[in-house]
Amino acid sequence: MNQNKKVINVLLIIIMILVVIGCIVSYLYFVEVDEDENPNILFNIEDYPKVDGSIATLKMAEEFKSKLTGEKTENVNIVHTKTENAYENLINKKVDLILVTYPTEKETVKAQEAGIELEIVPVAKDALLFFTNKDNKVENLTLTQIQDIYSGKITNWRDAGGDDITITPYQRPSTSDSQKVMLTSVMQGIKMKEPETQNIDMWKLSNIITDYTNSQGAIGYCLNYYKILYNTEELKFLTVNDVEPTYDNVRTGLYGLQAEYYAVIRKDEPENSNTRKLLNAMTSKYGQNIVKEAGYVQVD
Repeated sequence: MNQNKKVINVLLIIIMILVVIGCIVSYLYFVEVDEDENPNILFNIEDYPKVDGSIATLKMAEEFKSKLTGEKTENVNIVHTKTENAYENLINKKVDLILVTYPTEKETVKAQEAGIELEIVPVAKDALLFFTNKDNKVENLTLTQIQDIYSGKITNWRDAGGDDITITPYQRPSTSDSQKVMLTSVMQGIKMKEPETQNIDMWKLSNIITDYTNSQGAIGYCLNYYKILYNTEELKFLTVNDVEPTYDNVRTGLYGLQAEYYAVIRKDEPENSNTRKLLNAMTSKYGQNIVKEAGYVQVD
């Protein structure tokens, strides 16, 4: 008799467990889940901080705004006025956050004179690429050779392993991100020769590409961002010190010719502001994935 009661009790327990499991499964099956809900959407378009920056960071800024508001990239409205203007706009409180290279001494002084302390946070990396005509047989340059070309010591490709062709080294404007990286990472204090070609608009890379490919002796440089944007079939991108500017080589620093992009805000920005909320999102794991999706290199 007691044995039968034990069996019945065990069966009742099993039945109760099955009922509970059935209820849970039914709940999960029938409860409607909003598949479009994204926990990473932090802002409405109206609440999104005002952002400015360099032309080279425009794609990244658009991706951040798209992903963090849930809007399509083509529908977000981001305008970058270039690095120097972006710093001025931040200092003058016309924008909340800028995506730029590290401030120059001039930009730092302007901030100090305005009583503004800048908070500078790294958010991405980019490679400085060197390119030449696709028919140039040179595949690689050492850093020293690049320095010698742009300082005027080497003037013919035969002295860099190429054919007997005069080198035409193109430069960028002094305020461009590419030129900043060129001066700091490449020239490292060595004075660059005066640009040999003054009638080329080196700001518009599409023009650089067009005119560049018509010259057998040309060499130029740009940040990797521009390689993504423009047709580069007629160009040959060079390795430097036999290192390719791959994603991993840039991230680890093996390819040393690179730019770092920073999110810069005013340091007195309140802790609970949307601007700080955006800054924190940019440096989060999710934000760094956005950086990579946009074609840049994540920071470690």
